[in-house]
Amino acid sequence: MSTTERPRILVVGGGYVGLYAARRIQKKMRYGEATVTVVDPRSYMTYQPFLPEAAAGSISPRHVVVPLRRVLPKAEVLTGRVTTIDQDRKVATVAPLVGEAYELPFDYLVIAMGAVSRTFPIPGLAEQGIGMKGIEESIGLRNHVLEQLDKADSTTDEEIRRKALTFVFIGGGFAGAETIGEVEDMARDAAKYYTNVSRDDMRFVLVDAADKILPEVGPKLGQYGKDHLESRGVEVYLSTSMDSCVDGHVVLKNGLEVDSHTIVWTAGVKPNPALSRFGLPLGPRGHVDTQATLQVQGTDYIWAAGDNAQVPDLVGRKAGNENAWCPPNAQHALRQAKVLGDNVISGMRGFPQKEYSHANKGAVAGLGLHKGVAMIVMGKMKIKLKGRLAWYMHRGYHGLAMPTWNRKIRIFADWTLGMFLKREVVSLGAMETPREEFYEAAKPAPAAPKAADKGAKGALGAEKAGEKPAAGKTEKTEAKAS
Repeated sequence: MSTTERPRILVVGGGYVGLYAARRIQKKMRYGEATVTVVDPRSYMTYQPFLPEAAAGSISPRHVVVPLRRVLPKAEVLTGRVTTIDQDRKVATVAPLVGEAYELPFDYLVIAMGAVSRTFPIPGLAEQGIGMKGIEESIGLRNHVLEQLDKADSTTDEEIRRKALTFVFIGGGFAGAETIGEVEDMARDAAKYYTNVSRDDMRFVLVDAADKILPEVGPKLGQYGKDHLESRGVEVYLSTSMDSCVDGHVVLKNGLEVDSHTIVWTAGVKPNPALSRFGLPLGPRGHVDTQATLQVQGTDYIWAAGDNAQVPDLVGRKAGNENAWCPPNAQHALRQAKVLGDNVISGMRGFPQKEYSHANKGAVAGLGLHKGVAMIVMGKMKIKLKGRLAWYMHRGYHGLAMPTWNRKIRIFADWTLGMFLKREVVSLGAMETPREEFYEAAKPAPAAPKAADKGAKGALGAEKAGEKPAAGKTEKTEAKAS
């Protein structure tokens, strides 16, 4: 990889923080002042709050992702992984999708690797679980659920039907509650087109180790969300967890046992494990320990923000909570990315750093079409909404928070069309193995049987028909066999 004489700002991660920070840096940077390099295993950013709606078919999956090269045309976008960082030499090792790893020098470093699903060593989870951290998993879940309805509709085996129509969701936070609400809504609509499947045949189970769901919106709205899901036939089990799910046999700590082909895991997230190889100061849960300026503790050329960073919550600390940290959500990630971008430019120019401070504006959650909860904070006043109005708040907030006007317009167009057109209920499960049909058509045909085999088959056929094969043919066959 060729280097330039200009200083390089290396952004590790092209997620929400990485994308917005790189855009902010390019916006504030003078022409030719530095080279911005973004490294990520994927060439696009995924707006994760829309994954449940993409799984339900309310939004096209292509509109939930933002192509990095299109949004950052002046940046150097590398598709690969940063495996190690040598802080003394200021060099990162990049492993591309293909080819040998190489070293990439940098002058300033931004850590924006985000988070991964937080899992536990539960028997069967790795083999049976479905996550909800990426658009691929969202598409896969949608196809999988509709495929289960196809299976149930086409069989008379009650055990197969029961297992196919049982859907288990582990985790009752935003991701879990929103996903089960959207998927149940989609399955309810899809059942109208099946002869042998109805909503009454399905079983939806939501499990959480806490004593409430949707803690982000407060206890009252969380209780409303639980009551609402239960009114739609969803079984909610709190203060319990999953012990095992080997071969789809789910066993909960409270003694409940169910068989299911669909086990969705949304029980929280954890910082990207790769952070442990970078030699950065980490907090007790693996987050990069940062100052309020988003600079990594003990450095003046490394910044971090978002889900992989432990950022002090100055507003909470002023209120008396000395151990307040910013929660990992899109509201903070967007604002942190802007402050981070400004601070990187200030660091290059030798100016003072600005501290990140943001008061919580509330939280919104969708539980399916026209259903949701919202808590809006206006100063000391909290406005609590539920039902259709809260759902409008949910869509309005996240629609405007979606990066780029290109994607905003596409998202709102999807929603507008959804008001007049019915939801698509087509399963494209073959997407997971798109070459299978071509492979079956292209693989070599079985070899033709040899002459000896033909003779033996002819003799066998004659015997079956009650005829005695000719003596000459039998002798020739026996001679070849010997």
